Amino acid sequence: MNYKKNRRKLVSKMKRKLTNKRFNHSLNVEKVAIELSKIYGGNSQKVSIAAILHDNAKNYSDDKKMKLVKKYNIPLSMAEKSNIDLVHAKLGSVIANNKYKIYDKDILNAVKYHTTGRPNMSLTEKIIYIADFIEPDRKSFPGLEKVRKMAYNDLNATLVKILMLTINHVVNRGQIIDDITKKTYEYYYKINSKNF
Repeated sequence: MNYKKNRRKLVSKMKRKLTNKRFNHSLNVEKVAIELSKIYGGNSQKVSIAAILHDNAKNYSDDKKMKLVKKYNIPLSMAEKSNIDLVHAKLGSVIANNKYKIYDKDILNAVKYHTTGRPNMSLTEKIIYIADFIEPDRKSFPGLEKVRKMAYNDLNATLVKILMLTINHVVNRGQIIDDITKKTYEYYYKINSKNF
């Protein structure tokens, strides 16, 4: 199936499945992801599909999320057990594969890790992770404008800054930080420490 036709079908499905706000967020993430992809030599078609699908499970009720987690035997981290909404990324990857017939591992991983990141991410994964954070309708908070500017100059340094902001935000709210987010931060901080 060609990309344009596949994209049209997925956009139509997400428009029906997501709230207007979540659907518009997904289109904004797609726009930013394609811009970043052009700058850094990524695959614009892959990031487009990943962006459209990245929140496909976000609007499921907690009950539905739990039923699908059991159905697909998705292991939950301590953070996900304490806040079931966080499972939408892992679940979204499984749904993208099973329901929307996406078989590209890079796209599936970009959906799966768009909230936590992971050590040694592919370019597609990094772009989706960053685009989700910086898309233009994201409510402003301290550090966001700086990160938006960084994203167009240094992808890895941007990744570290976003991970740091995320960890600080979670700690300040008294929530549990996912272990994979800590490991991702440590991994990329070590690689990019010369920039800090």
